[in-house]
Amino acid sequence: MKTVIIIPARYASTRYPGKPLVELALPDGSRKSLIELSWMAANRVQGVDAVYVATDDDRIRDAAIGFGAQVIMTSSECRNGTERCAEAVKNAGLDADLIVNLQ
Repeated sequence: MKTVIIIPARYASTRYPGKPLVELALPDGSRKSLIELSWMAANRVQGVDAVYVATDDDRIRDAAIGFGAQVIMTSSECRNGTERCAEAVKNAGLDADLIVNLQ
């Protein structure tokens, strides 16, 4: 069974613009963005074949590529994370038995 995780990320949120790129201080003193922490957690899940970040924003794309994520670009027309995941599956032609929407 092929399983993928998609992390939808939107920069232009009305409640907290730029939230995926906000950095948190970790106990070891390093700093990581929310999107990177989500990606790292997703990659620790056993039995997952691939993890993708789905975004419509170049800043998120660039940051994600910088920490090693595979990125699928989507349109800014997606109204929510579920729509962004569905569009990412379509845009990338993903063929998976199970798709996890990690929000």
